[in-house]
Amino acid sequence: MAEPEFSATGVRIARWLRSLTRAGQVVVRDGRLVLLTSYGREIDSAPVEQVRVSGPWYAARDFALATVNGNRYALRLKVQVRDGLMAALARARARESDAGAERRTASH
Repeated sequence: MAEPEFSATGVRIARWLRSLTRAGQVVVRDGRLVLLTSYGREIDSAPVEQVRVSGPWYAARDFALATVNGNRYALRLKVQVRDGLMAALARARARESDAGAERRTASH
């Protein structure tokens, strides 16, 4: 398994009003976003192309909304960490789209 492109610990992960973990982890690795509990159990994961992460306009800057496999999660993390997550997702998406273009070119 490759080294993670992004990893943040101590993330509060909630689904609607239900808190799933107060010290979770968000990892971007091998073209996937993974949400983990504080014990390392996977909450949800999806390829980066299928994940949406945004900062809600109505909440504090330390929140991000993530849509993973159609499930919406509220992530509470530091502003710099949120910005790092968004940048890591953009890099991973670019890398995946480049790899897909190379595969399509090689198959023709």
